[in-house]
Amino acid sequence: MAIEYAKLKAWSFRDVEQSYSEKDSMLYALGLGVGYDPMDEQQLSFVYEKNLKVLPTMAVVLGYPGFWMKDPASGIDWVRIVHGEQFLRLHRPLPAAGTVVGRSRIRALVDKGRDKGALVVQERSLHDKTSGELLATLEHVTFCRGNGGFSEVPNNGPKGGDPAPPAKPATPESAPDATCDLPTLPQAALIYRLCADPNPLHAEPAVAKAAGFPRPILHGLVTYGVAGHAILKTYCDYDPSRLKSLGVRFSAPVFPGETIRTEMWRRGNALQFRARVLERDLIVLSHGTAEVD
Repeated sequence: MAIEYAKLKAWSFRDVEQSYSEKDSMLYALGLGVGYDPMDEQQLSFVYEKNLKVLPTMAVVLGYPGFWMKDPASGIDWVRIVHGEQFLRLHRPLPAAGTVVGRSRIRALVDKGRDKGALVVQERSLHDKTSGELLATLEHVTFCRGNGGFSEVPNNGPKGGDPAPPAKPATPESAPDATCDLPTLPQAALIYRLCADPNPLHAEPAVAKAAGFPRPILHGLVTYGVAGHAILKTYCDYDPSRLKSLGVRFSAPVFPGETIRTEMWRRGNALQFRARVLERDLIVLSHGTAEVD
């Protein structure tokens, strides 16, 4: 079954209402490894109820519509999908606890070619239920390796589908202005899956081996969150209100327990960054961009 352009562009998502507690906010931060230094009181403010702050990247686990691509009616070969890119814009700091409403839509369907796959660009807005205020806007780009060539079918959308999202800037060739090394916990994936994404790939050794990995891998959005932590630590003095946006391309998986080095270049309020695993000297996030105050 192939993608039907008009049907997928008009895919109906229900509003997702989600209540979360202070414990949920702390659990998310613990899954990212925040609090690894028990004497660092700036990190403590994200994992201890006294004057609790919320990591901006927690927005990625709120109001999520679930694994809708597995629905046969979508026409997506869900077994062959890959999370390609993630972008988050913060409009105001997340409350420590509350109820939010996530509203999702398909913004673009890009046909890269019969043997090159397709891109599904999904947008989600996150609103505070009580006030109606917009908290965050998220863009999730999925690479559908088995769905290229859909626009070659007559009357199935414009040739090539929709325009692709703007290309992310390449990493500078100069030495980074700052680096930040942060550890991940050996049990990080087991903690994070309690916040979102219970895929057994991140928990069961047998499932990981069947997928071609020697052991369970870390969720890509944990790596994303660790890079966000590095920027918050390095350029925002742990003030969540100062991080305005964060975007990345996922390039390789991380194994729980590895150390992630975030390499950052600053130009005014704009940052570029990438992340590498020190133990394997491997780039795991590329084409990173962020805005800070």
